[in-house]
Amino acid sequence: MEPTITPDALRDRLAGETPPVLLDVRRADDRAKDPLAIPGAAWHDPSTIATWASTLDPGREVVLYCARGGSVSNSVLDALLAQGLKARYIEGGLEAWKAADGELAPT
Repeated sequence: MEPTITPDALRDRLAGETPPVLLDVRRADDRAKDPLAIPGAAWHDPSTIATWASTLDPGREVVLYCARGGSVSNSVLDALLAQGLKARYIEGGLEAWKAADGELAPT
């Protein structure tokens, strides 16, 4: 599995029969600055990944995003992959999702 997914490919996956688990892993301050999120995404604080990562279903694909698809997404992705999860992140993060006219909802 590729470590990233484009906004357009994610849109297709979300419309599919078995959509991925969607995680918003923006830092709390980034989330406070921009209270919009992809509908259905669950927010998890990236600084507490050791607490919540074990609650994810290892049989489901996980797609995560941060503000811009940089260091936060990469570090969370590495941690999830190390636990054997099928995970990847949105190329360009939430900003790329917005630029691709992805649906948004208040957090």
